[in-house]
Amino acid sequence: MIDFLAEYGLFLLKVITVVAGIVVIIVVAAAAGRKASHEGLEVENLNKKHESLAESLRNAVLSKDEQKKAAKKKKKKDKAEAKETSTRPRSFVIDFKGDLKASAVPSLREEVSAILDVATEDDEVIVRLENHGGVVHEHGLAASQLVRIRDRNIPLTVCVDKVAASGGYLMACVATKIYAAPFAILGSIGVLAQIPNFNRMLDSHGVNFEQVTAGKYKRTVTMFGENTDADRAKLKEELEEVHGLFKDAVVRYRPDLDLEKIATGEHWYGTRALELGLADEIRTSDELLSELAGERDLYSLSYKIKQPLQKRLMGGIDGVLEKADAAGWRQRFESRLPR
Repeated sequence: MIDFLAEYGLFLLKVITVVAGIVVIIVVAAAAGRKASHEGLEVENLNKKHESLAESLRNAVLSKDEQKKAAKKKKKKDKAEAKETSTRPRSFVIDFKGDLKASAVPSLREEVSAILDVATEDDEVIVRLENHGGVVHEHGLAASQLVRIRDRNIPLTVCVDKVAASGGYLMACVATKIYAAPFAILGSIGVLAQIPNFNRMLDSHGVNFEQVTAGKYKRTVTMFGENTDADRAKLKEELEEVHGLFKDAVVRYRPDLDLEKIATGEHWYGTRALELGLADEIRTSDELLSELAGERDLYSLSYKIKQPLQKRLMGGIDGVLEKADAAGWRQRFESRLPR
């Protein structure tokens, strides 16, 4: 009887595992299906959006007579604005949410290209950036897209409400001005490589790992082979070289920074980042846009790219991994907060 229950329990566990796997696949597929079903540039007038929100609130709190007066006043204002072309300067707002592979770069490229075809030196570009960092060359390309704006002498503002670390700060430092929320995370100007090694496990099971290369440094540290001190030294040398390029990029756009203090791989919260020169002002993107709405025309740009189903599915899986990575960041930072 006990053996039967044990076997039945094992069978039930297998069934639950299979069902759970199917559910995960369905959820990922559904999430992927909700992603962009079309491709193209979407533009939203943020001034009108904010006015619409304010009007909805007024309609909820004002009396009927007050609503009629407000509606009459707005109609008169809209009629006057329709007769004249706005001569106010414009701010083009881009949202960039980064991941390990900076997969939003294709959209960023199109958004920047569209802006450069329209913007003048009287306009400005505002990037609301949220990026933990990731692969070096991918984030280097993302930063290069923002450099295109700087090279055209168009003011570039980056707002960091949550985090711009490592490759994220590589992007942020290109800005003419950096705004940061009080508890936003900035910095992490460093380079990291971490590779698991299964050589001893394979060896204990009698599995040999063969690797053939042409070129002395085609492969150094590996996951399955036996790593030597020379391999580790070469990898360290490569990381130091990338770190040097990272520091050069930062100091190019923020020459007053003390690299000895800030290029240690550490990160800082907004107020401390301001003291170190990593940010220029403590302010959230909401505060900035609310202030600018009174004097500029604000346009939010978003370029949607249609993805094939397979890529959307893989993107959903990557999204799960990214959330796990972000959770790791949160755990590290929350562990430093006083209890």
